[in-house]
Amino acid sequence: MNNATRALRWYAGVCVLFFGIVPAVLVSLLVARGNTPGSVGLLLIGGIPLVVAALVAVVRGIVEPDPELASRRLHLSMALVAGADVLLLGGNALIRMGSS
Repeated sequence: MNNATRALRWYAGVCVLFFGIVPAVLVSLLVARGNTPGSVGLLLIGGIPLVVAALVAVVRGIVEPDPELASRRLHLSMALVAGADVLLLGGNALIRMGSS
């Protein structure tokens, strides 16, 4: 019997890595180096916990034996990553457009 959530587990992990952790690190580096307005640092207060919650949800979804509950947790992790991206990247863009 093939596990129906196998591909979802793989793609959710890749999603959290490439669309959650990498943008959060890049925005953090922009703020730390001073290459962006200082108010972008305030976006990290909301964005970093969303990425951490997505990371926890994806790990719990990957190790979950029940496919239904695993699917729910993996979808939640991808939704949290999407929210973090909107907050971090969209907020950064809006603040940059407003300051110039």
